[in-house]
Amino acid sequence: MEEQVEMVGKAFVEHYYHLFDNDRASLSSLYQPTSMLSFEGQKILGVEAISAKLNQLPFGECKHFISTIDSQPSSTTGGIVVFVSGSLQLPGEEHQLRFSQMFHLILMPPGSFVVHNDIFRLNYC
Repeated sequence: MEEQVEMVGKAFVEHYYHLFDNDRASLSSLYQPTSMLSFEGQKILGVEAISAKLNQLPFGECKHFISTIDSQPSSTTGGIVVFVSGSLQLPGEEHQLRFSQMFHLILMPPGSFVVHNDIFRLNYC
């Protein structure tokens, strides 16, 4: 079971950041009307509002570099909590920005996962 949770968490993270870096508008397919994003402390509810926030970020391109992925089963049947740390590179910036992000994935029929909760923070050192 633990191996499967790790595998799903890793596959989700690869898919999520590939979409973010290459086709950000497609991220909306990973959320649902009850999904909540906390982005640097700002709470955003629902697919449309989350999609608008992610697509209106003040940079068009970026590249994520993942350092760690920790996944655990959640008390929600079939749910998984995924915690990610890494860095992102913005165009024209010399230094990468460190970030942490947590996803609570819930299982939807017929066996796909959606993001129920998403918390993102930049890590300033």
